[in-house]
Amino acid sequence: MGAVLNSSSDFSLQPRRGLLLGLKGWTGVVAALITVAVLVPVLNLLVPAGSALHLGDYYVALVGKIMCYAICALAMDLIWGYTGILSLGHGLFFALGGYGMGMYLMRQIGTDGQYRSQLPDFMVFLNWKELPWTWTLSDSFIAQMLLVILVPGLLAFVFGYFAFRSRIKGVYFSIITQALTYAAMLLFFRNETGFGGNNGFTDFKRILSIPIAQPSTRMVLFVLTGLTLIGFFLMARAIVNSKYGRVLQAIRDAESRVMFTGYDPIAYKLSIWTLSAVMCAIAGALYVPQVGIINPGEMSPAASIEIAIWAAVGGRGTLIGPIVGAFFVNGAKSWFTQVFPEFWLYFLGALFIAVTLFLPNGIVGLVGKLTGRSKKDVKEVRA
Repeated sequence: MGAVLNSSSDFSLQPRRGLLLGLKGWTGVVAALITVAVLVPVLNLLVPAGSALHLGDYYVALVGKIMCYAICALAMDLIWGYTGILSLGHGLFFALGGYGMGMYLMRQIGTDGQYRSQLPDFMVFLNWKELPWTWTLSDSFIAQMLLVILVPGLLAFVFGYFAFRSRIKGVYFSIITQALTYAAMLLFFRNETGFGGNNGFTDFKRILSIPIAQPSTRMVLFVLTGLTLIGFFLMARAIVNSKYGRVLQAIRDAESRVMFTGYDPIAYKLSIWTLSAVMCAIAGALYVPQVGIINPGEMSPAASIEIAIWAAVGGRGTLIGPIVGAFFVNGAKSWFTQVFPEFWLYFLGALFIAVTLFLPNGIVGLVGKLTGRSKKDVKEVRA
């Protein structure tokens, strides 16, 4: 325990010196930037559809969706892998961000809907006469994007404030977060809340008055998602290498000793908790226009549990691991649900059990072990 707060140890509260990433790390970032911003657009938009090098719209949409999930996994790693807080309710923040974007997209439909009304079709069907107050700013892109950040952030802050001040930890905190997202799911299923009920939002037409279905628009969304993921990774890397990040890791390993040294764990936990919620909300806002639908199913307990699975499978406490886990699990899900749809849930359960029992450090840890590198070396590679 003493090593946690010993300034001369590997787990010092002092920030790490040197570059944000090593040579291999920056090489990987540059390669990711080139792939996202140049290679994929060229292969999808410029290479003819009949060519073997053409990248189809299906794969662009799939990778775009998985990158949104990877942002959630990265957010989970900040609070679980580096702070020791296991949330089973982050699907709520993802869905709230998605609903914020969805409200704007529904207003962009205008009179092109089935009922030719300025009201969304589901409101006309349910005999609504005017927009509810929650939709007041929904015709403004800037206002809705602010709400995408502010609403989930405020909810996370208020919930976290009372939870952390009450010293709720461990499995009890996980259960409460899952209860929160489950309660929100039941609320959003109700038609009278004005959020589409069971069907949610779909049939989007435009974003910023630009047709959302045209290839160039979808590619812009793809590139924005990739750049956001890379940006969040660099931000997370800067956080965990700073003094703030070292305190978070000390809280994870010995919170009581951190308190005795004069630090306030509540402030640190609350800030990183709120930041991770906002990251998930932004991921949700990027997810909806690419997938074309948002409904209360995104708030289901299973959706939040999957976020934790991505982090665990990839390797929590590594930053790159959860991103790898999100791509691995969702790539496998895409393949299994097409080839063996009835066995997908069995595979997911078996995968999580196998990782828990045999791969506590996830895929990244396994790669490090197979290459014969020490734990410290593996951490550098993970960066």
